[in-house]
Amino acid sequence: MIVGYARVSTDGQTLDAQQAALREAGCEKVFAEKVSGAKTDRALLAKAIATLAKGDTLVVCKLDRLARSTRDLLNTLAAIGEAGATFRSLGDPWCDTTSAHGKLMVTVLGGLAEFERHLILARTTEGRKRAQARGVRFGRKPKLTLHQRQEALVRRAAGEALVDIARSYAVSHSTISRLA
Repeated sequence: MIVGYARVSTDGQTLDAQQAALREAGCEKVFAEKVSGAKTDRALLAKAIATLAKGDTLVVCKLDRLARSTRDLLNTLAAIGEAGATFRSLGDPWCDTTSAHGKLMVTVLGGLAEFERHLILARTTEGRKRAQARGVRFGRKPKLTLHQRQEALVRRAAGEALVDIARSYAVSHSTISRLA
């Protein structure tokens, strides 16, 4: 089965041209919605992908109707592939996973996106290490001041119950138990 997906961003735009092009391309079902492409959780796109079965094809008029970013595109294409279906863009013939050339292009695009992800990860790890070397602390700020922590430890050593100490500082007993 050939399934179409049409999308416009605003109420002022019309879906008519996209729906007509998809029907002309042989789409038996067309899912159409008015929602921003910046939203990754588009209800009718999810429904269109959910209807796909092995051997089906999802068709859009242009690639930007399906995804706004490379990552979003690759995630969507992966979901389509997991359903055993293929993808085709009428306005972007290079993005056609029904052909060997299209699969190659999507694979190269996916490889570049993964490479970019690794570079971003390496840069953030390096930046985090530099910040820690400068004395930047990560994570939540301590709930208790240094003085309160020392005082709580003294009270705990004197045998006072954890819950009583915690209650006096308005923290949980596990916060006090982690001080030791």
